[in-house]
Amino acid sequence: MQYQEILENTLNKIKNENAKKPPKLLLHSCCAPCSTYVLEYLSEYFEITVFYYNPNIFPENEYTKRVLEQQTLINEFSSKFPVSFLAGYYDRDEFLAIAKGLEHLREGGERCMKCYELRLEKTAVIAKERGFDYYCTTLSISPLKNAERLNEIGVRIGEKHGITYLQSDFKKKDGYKRSIELSKEFGLYRQKYCGCEYSLKEREDNDAKKREQNKRKISGQ
Repeated sequence: MQYQEILENTLNKIKNENAKKPPKLLLHSCCAPCSTYVLEYLSEYFEITVFYYNPNIFPENEYTKRVLEQQTLINEFSSKFPVSFLAGYYDRDEFLAIAKGLEHLREGGERCMKCYELRLEKTAVIAKERGFDYYCTTLSISPLKNAERLNEIGVRIGEKHGITYLQSDFKKKDGYKRSIELSKEFGLYRQKYCGCEYSLKEREDNDAKKREQNKRKISGQ
């Protein structure tokens, strides 16, 4: 499905309505770097509250570092409409509960889908409770994230709670490339792994394999 086309149609509709106040969007953010382009893009149409809820992140000091980067970005970010920050709580047990039995799966598998659902469910509930018009996530900006599954989950959960999910695929229109450029402009910390302990271990294992391969090349084996 062409999620970028769906998004553009929604944004054109909002623009044509020419309302006195912009609609309110609760935007789940996985990290500051991924949110850069999304904020640049969507703050032309929405009053945005960035919701930072990521109990998957490990270890806790990494979580704290990412939260601070998100807050720094918002404080320095200039936009047409206001952008504010809402902190979720860090409860690693929530993530471990949904990951149980799926620990062995590679990144991008069913464990990640459960993680998407956990974070989007919380975002939808808060969006509904606090009177937002839409909710969404920055996750689709990553080339490693499944935009189709994200949108399917987002729409389904939105229908469940009575809140509209803003369908999107932020990696389109060079969104990921732009996020890298903006991250450099703002001097943001760009993490080397998605966030959970399983993705961290997978990254470390892959790095170790690459180092071993390079050693063999150098030694001529």
